[in-house]
Amino acid sequence: MKYMLMIHANVEAMSEGLGWELADIRAMVNYMHQLNKELADSGELLDAQGLGNPEQSKKVQARPDGEPVITDGPFPEAKEVLAGYWLVDVADERRVVEIATRISVTPGPGGAPVNQPVQIHPIGEAPEV
Repeated sequence: MKYMLMIHANVEAMSEGLGWELADIRAMVNYMHQLNKELADSGELLDAQGLGNPEQSKKVQARPDGEPVITDGPFPEAKEVLAGYWLVDVADERRVVEIATRISVTPGPGGAPVNQPVQIHPIGEAPEV
């Protein structure tokens, strides 16, 4: 089954580079690279990306006449933003929960696990038409 796993971050924290020491950021990135390598080696990883700062984002919505209305980020109404995602193809829900748990315990400041929430969404298949 294919799943998308998503992590979110506070808008201010994302804009300020998390406010972590450089060594802590390196430890987090190294942990994520190792996890991604293991998932790629097992054939389960389809894609994984960290997303840019909220200032780099845009929101687009079509007006009734079809013309786009473009709003530059960050968006004042948003308290959290999507910070990164993984697309995986795993045997079952148990496995995706294992992966989400590993993402959740990513090391933070001082090496302590951040225990961040990870959203798991099954990827649906379009109905045949």
